[in-house]
Amino acid sequence: MRILVLGAAGQLGRDLVPWLRECGHQVVAASRAEVDITRPEQVRQALAASNSERVVNCAAYTKVDQAEREPELAYAINRDGAAVVARECADRELPLCHISTDFVFTQAPSAPGRPWTEVDEPRPSGVYATSKRAGEIACAAAGGHLQLVRTAWLYGNRGPNFPLAIVRAAAVGKPIRVVADQLGSPTWTGDLAVALERLVSTSAKGTFHLSGAGATSWYGFASALLEELGISAELTPVTTAEWAAPAPRPSYSVLANQAWRDLGQTPLADWRVELENYVAAERGGAIAAAIAAGG
Repeated sequence: MRILVLGAAGQLGRDLVPWLRECGHQVVAASRAEVDITRPEQVRQALAASNSERVVNCAAYTKVDQAEREPELAYAINRDGAAVVARECADRELPLCHISTDFVFTQAPSAPGRPWTEVDEPRPSGVYATSKRAGEIACAAAGGHLQLVRTAWLYGNRGPNFPLAIVRAAAVGKPIRVVADQLGSPTWTGDLAVALERLVSTSAKGTFHLSGAGATSWYGFASALLEELGISAELTPVTTAEWAAPAPRPSYSVLANQAWRDLGQTPLADWRVELENYVAAERGGAIAAAIAAGG
């Protein structure tokens, strides 16, 4: 299958592109420098040149706190750029897989501890979350064949991401304060890439939650990471209020991957297993580089 991947130089794209090729697909990988999704003419040219049968849009503005200071740019990419891609794909009857986020669920869950399903109504808060939700709505409004994928707490071999930041801080003996009252599902891009290849290879459409199974806090994630690496660090749990980040974060954004199961697909691994696999894969790569950067 011929697949165009937009945002290919990002964290997810860097794992997705080689996996798609390993699975035998013909992939055109386009970074933002090559295809700016806010420029319709560039998207049009990329679609024509690639002669693609599927499009995966990984391009996004993901700087959650910085988005509060530059909302125009966040909306230009996450809403308007997504709309451009979706309309161009719809005009060509090209199936589109668009990547979104768990951050669209910032309200308290109606039933404590119940993961958010694909049919739950998002209520985003903050520029990043609202711009991503606006992008979801714009993609649906284009009327094409859409696979809308929400994922969560992504990390991979290319940062910036949470695990690499923790490793760098620990490597220089820096005391680390980590939020302990936000719950979510860490998701390794290496595992998500496998699921995305399966999804785009089907004719399924609709909304799909694809995230690591289980749930933890950022503090729990950091603790498990350092334990897996055998690194000692001064790790202190703090509340969201104490952390005082510029942008709001969901207190509970655990996703239920029900639509994926309904397709008869195997759920992504538990987040602890994904973490083990990530560490095993990156001991000589991203993790080693993070430790070196810290030193």
